[in-house]
Amino acid sequence: MNIVPAFTLIAPRRAILGLPVFDLPWDGALSFVNELASLPDGQTQIAFLNANNANIMLADAEYREVLDRQVVLPDGFGIDLASGVLHGRTFTANLNGTDFVPALLTYMESRKRVGLIGGRKAVLAAATEQFRKHAPWHDFIEISDGFFSEGETADVLDRIEKADLDILLVGMGTPLQEKWMAHTIRPEHARLVIGVGALFDFISGTVPRAPNWVRRFRCEWLYRLTREPDRLWRRYLIGIPVFLTYIVLFRLGLRKAADPAPVVTVAPSRPTAVNDGRRSLNLPRQKLRRSSVR
Repeated sequence: MNIVPAFTLIAPRRAILGLPVFDLPWDGALSFVNELASLPDGQTQIAFLNANNANIMLADAEYREVLDRQVVLPDGFGIDLASGVLHGRTFTANLNGTDFVPALLTYMESRKRVGLIGGRKAVLAAATEQFRKHAPWHDFIEISDGFFSEGETADVLDRIEKADLDILLVGMGTPLQEKWMAHTIRPEHARLVIGVGALFDFISGTVPRAPNWVRRFRCEWLYRLTREPDRLWRRYLIGIPVFLTYIVLFRLGLRKAADPAPVVTVAPSRPTAVNDGRRSLNLPRQKLRRSSVR
């Protein structure tokens, strides 16, 4: 039996290449996701859309369908560019997961049990330790690296269930993580499930972030390309022209998708258990403080 909560959350969104993407300022996004994590029932899954993910989405119908059922946040300059061309305005904030997830954990004042899945074992362990230093009032639990087989999935789910989580961070890479979250994670496993991509690599220090001045100029992608050209050249040198082509096609109406309602009501409706529950990871402090406006 579905249990509908007595209240709902409302947030604006707009279509980017046909996919509804939420448009919120930093404080608003942190408050919004925190409220989703605190709902008395149901589960919310969160994904991030950047230019590379958009290219994958337009070539992978299953991934596109999965994203339709998740809360999607804007990530990076490419999505801002698409929004500017298609809607005449950029997103209010760049809510990339590498900054947003640590900020969210700092924003959440009540104790949460946070599970981590993904990366290699050493990376996962190092990322977990860094999270414990970053937000020591939460409990961080290593569930599994990201290289388990299909036959080991039942064991991973058993560990998730025994961990009694509030939040599950899944770092398996796109689109695998979003599909795995949608098809495998049940409501009783966690209130909030977030696909975090390469976050554990960054948090653990395995992969360095671009300097702050590079990020301010929205050129982190170029920094990453110079650091890992063999792995990333196709994503950027081919992917960027493909993405720009998609923007032009949508702008000219040669590819179409129904626009979403500009404001959406979020009301997860599946029951599950709920638990009650400062340091910055190189994040601007204003992103880590709770807003005085609720």
